[in-house]
Amino acid sequence: MLEKIKFGTDGWRGVIAKDYTFANVRRCTQGFASYLLDHGKKDEWVVVGYDKRFHSENFAVAAAEVLAGNGLRAYLTESATPTPVISFSVPRKQAVAAVNITASHNPPTDNGYKVRNQFGGAIDPDGLKEIEAHIPGDEAQVLSQPYAEAAAQQKIVRFDPVPEYLDHIQTLVDLGPIRDAGLKVLVDPMWGNGVGFFPHLFSGARTQIVEIHSERNPLFPEMKRPEPIRPNIDAGLLATVQTGSDVLIITDGDADRVGLGDEQGNFIDQLRAYALIAFYLLEVRGFRGPIVKTLSTTTMLDKLGRIYDVPVYHTGVGFKYVAPKMLETDAMVGGEESGGYAYHGHVPERDGILSGLFFLDMMVKFGKKPSELVDLLFSKVGAHYYDRIDTPFQGDRAAREQAILSAHPETLGGLKVTGLNTLDGYKFSLEDGGWMLIRFSGTEPILRIYTETTRQDCVAGILEDGLRVAGIK
Repeated sequence: MLEKIKFGTDGWRGVIAKDYTFANVRRCTQGFASYLLDHGKKDEWVVVGYDKRFHSENFAVAAAEVLAGNGLRAYLTESATPTPVISFSVPRKQAVAAVNITASHNPPTDNGYKVRNQFGGAIDPDGLKEIEAHIPGDEAQVLSQPYAEAAAQQKIVRFDPVPEYLDHIQTLVDLGPIRDAGLKVLVDPMWGNGVGFFPHLFSGARTQIVEIHSERNPLFPEMKRPEPIRPNIDAGLLATVQTGSDVLIITDGDADRVGLGDEQGNFIDQLRAYALIAFYLLEVRGFRGPIVKTLSTTTMLDKLGRIYDVPVYHTGVGFKYVAPKMLETDAMVGGEESGGYAYHGHVPERDGILSGLFFLDMMVKFGKKPSELVDLLFSKVGAHYYDRIDTPFQGDRAAREQAILSAHPETLGGLKVTGLNTLDGYKFSLEDGGWMLIRFSGTEPILRIYTETTRQDCVAGILEDGLRVAGIK
């Protein structure tokens, strides 16, 4: 009997050759295939894609073979493909689901397995539990059809989803003004699936695209992992200044997240980025509709909701919560602290490429540099300051959670604690309207401590007190 596979915040991830093996990828796919068959999807199509990590293309073939062996059909991407492009392809190809071989922002030692529903969005928690329950404990219970045989029978079909995706996103943002603006844009795809998209879209334009980290390199040099936060983006921030670029656009390993740097080489953190994008949709595009946010992201969205009279819905962390809530409420935008944002009229999936284009359009429409856009946002909602600490933890998680619940801190960083929300982790409200969140990662053995506050001088103290509440110090 092999070890039980558990789906976290966004699928299953593991260390390559340790627990992330071909046997376990096949077991995962057997569980997903059984789930789809239970829901009457026999003979239906499933999109299968992958990233640029070690052996991802071969793990994807193994997944497609299991789908074919179970009476399903697989559209298998011709090359490494961004997660949002895979998600877009599901409804476009009239498929019923997707399998995506990617560990997103994890370290280079890891790979992962994401599943998506018929809308291209994350499957809700109940569906993930159902899939888990179908995963066999032994590879002998896996049904599989060899690739050559399945391809000959048209049960596995290779395809290129990129052209249709590019056509679609150009209906969501007018590239003409951006192409004519004469900007110099530094793009860092972090050795991942976002390589080549911005150079292609702006080929021959007055706006110049400079791309770094654009080859396939599963070791991800110059960064700990392909996650668009510091210190992973420090090389990109430095290159922004060295090249005299107007802005830095970063996409993570599978291109579903975006990171931003200003013209001075300063990082625009994920909370400010989400607030800026929401502000752009409301003020520039004139959109109106609900905003969906995880509890770990910015209160600036709540303030924008009040200013523009749109509802703001809070969810647990992860797109397995955000995507269903977006569909339920017909939301204008949904997003999370990790830098992933999804949009109405697209698919209920994070899209780092489209997010980057929206930010460039915001620069052009306002005629402002990134640092000036942050100042403009703060003139609307006030200044907000954010930081987080990620730390490995040891010992029993349940015991640590009980200790956090029993801590009852009166102040954090000198600010009075006014409440506690346990929807997903332990979120302490603060007297200035800010917060501190302690939460266990759903994809790695890491404890995260986050804060957002209007008091810049309190950020470090809040995080230090958070470590103590969590029993780390």
